[in-house]
Amino acid sequence: MFLPCLLYLIIFQLVPDLGDVISFENYLPFIGFIHSQWVGFDNFGYLLTDSSVLQAAKNTGELWLLQTIFYFPAPIILALILNGLIDSKLRRAIQSLVTLPHFLAWTVIVTLYNQLFGRLGTLNQLLQAAGARPVDVVTNPAIFKLMMTAQLIWKETGWGTIIYLAALLMIDVQLYEAAAVDGANWLRRLWHVTMPGMVFIISLFLILQIGQLTTTGGEQVLLQRDAVGPRAADTLYTLSLIHISEPTRQAE
Repeated sequence: MFLPCLLYLIIFQLVPDLGDVISFENYLPFIGFIHSQWVGFDNFGYLLTDSSVLQAAKNTGELWLLQTIFYFPAPIILALILNGLIDSKLRRAIQSLVTLPHFLAWTVIVTLYNQLFGRLGTLNQLLQAAGARPVDVVTNPAIFKLMMTAQLIWKETGWGTIIYLAALLMIDVQLYEAAAVDGANWLRRLWHVTMPGMVFIISLFLILQIGQLTTTGGEQVLLQRDAVGPRAADTLYTLSLIHISEPTRQAE
């Protein structure tokens, strides 16, 4: 019974890991890793000294930290708010509304973002009509990471509430009733009943969030890096994609 799982692990996890040998080669895709030149630890020395890689690592850490601080608790807070609504129809309507952005592609979201906050976007047109100066949002490197975090919150918070709402439904209602009888207000019920009931799923998703450190950004940042420049926008993930698309660096 365990054999299919073992075969899956070997074929799709262990065997692909053998491809990590390209880290020690000047890998050229058209000749394969067998015939590519062996360069030892030169690639690692390049990573630790190249200014673009170090800047991308800094951007990755900052963006991941912002997303952990602001995005990670957002689905939890929204789930608690929705769970507190008495009207089930209203709760389902709000949940459906906030989940909808998850199904929009990043290209669509970036287009909407530019239409709203671009130099000729809706926001600046309204400001100019009111006699105010336009604001630089899309091409401002100083707030780029904050805007990326705001986009992620808008897109994925509703989808993230699904699991947390399921965890809230698993909490025994009698625990709330017992706490209320003992005189616990809503804050104490939240702290002593709700949060312990959600601690496992929160811990699990926090571990997954930590594991996503090196893949932070991705398509979202790649689509918008040209607006603010690579110094402000490049992450390790986008930098790796750009290097793959460019001619492979020749070994010295």
